[in-house]
Amino acid sequence: MSVSPSLLTHSAITARLRAAGCVFAEDEADLLISTARTSAALAAMVDRRVAGLPLEHVLGWAEFCGLRVAVDPGVFVPRRRSEFLAAQAITLTRRALARTRRPVVVDLCCGSGALAAALSSTLSATQQTEQTEQTGSVRPTGSATTRPVEVQAIEVHAVDIDPAAVRCARRNLAPSGGHVHQGDLYEPLPDRLRGRIDVLVASPPYVPTGEIGLLPSEARDHEPPVALDGGADGLDIVRRVIAAAPGWLAPGGHLLVETSARQAADTAKAMARAGLAARVTGSDELYATAVIGTRPAPGPSPGR
Repeated sequence: MSVSPSLLTHSAITARLRAAGCVFAEDEADLLISTARTSAALAAMVDRRVAGLPLEHVLGWAEFCGLRVAVDPGVFVPRRRSEFLAAQAITLTRRALARTRRPVVVDLCCGSGALAAALSSTLSATQQTEQTEQTGSVRPTGSATTRPVEVQAIEVHAVDIDPAAVRCARRNLAPSGGHVHQGDLYEPLPDRLRGRIDVLVASPPYVPTGEIGLLPSEARDHEPPVALDGGADGLDIVRRVIAAAPGWLAPGGHLLVETSARQAADTAKAMARAGLAARVTGSDELYATAVIGTRPAPGPSPGR
């Protein structure tokens, strides 16, 4: 039952959210109040949240790696555990920056583009570039004007098969100049990226089909199945990502895949079969597991 906007005090909102089963009702009330622009909008947002919509869909954004990432209704909500995957990717990209002028980073199964946005935000650089002001008059020697020009330290691409996710990711990556492509995994990527990707990060669907019904209703009822269902053992898409990765990775490039702890061993074996050197890492704090595969770099020539 909806409540008149004039009666939506913090305590009243908290009580409604708590009655609807929201564990962090007070925190959610704070977010809803601070996000709503009018009392009528606040009332509508509270109604949607009480009806079971994910908080991020109600707010229109999710916090991820310190960013507010736009998340539209029906788009996969970035999980906090994926911040661990982002941190691993950022570390490896920084290493690539030490040896490559402009590393190429790709986010497969990008959803809202949260991972790509986190990398772009963290690793962007501003350089002072001297530019001459174009005018119709002759300017004295040495009087050229300069202004800061943002130069992205990395080239970022993101891919998703879901049109709604692609629209959302394009908004999130527009400020950094990232490229977002719609299609199935590697299919829409430019051919020029073959053999040039330094860091390839993926948070593909990895929930076994038979366990979809066990997910919280917020995910089960409001997120796209294509972002959740990983097939019989949860690794159908993961295996496809891994199998094609060596053809896209640069020598010494890395593939980072988020998975579950119980699927990590099989994921690492798939990477080994694809010729990648695999290692499993994780975070107990974030309940996160990632498998990182590295394409071997060519060794020194014989006799050298």
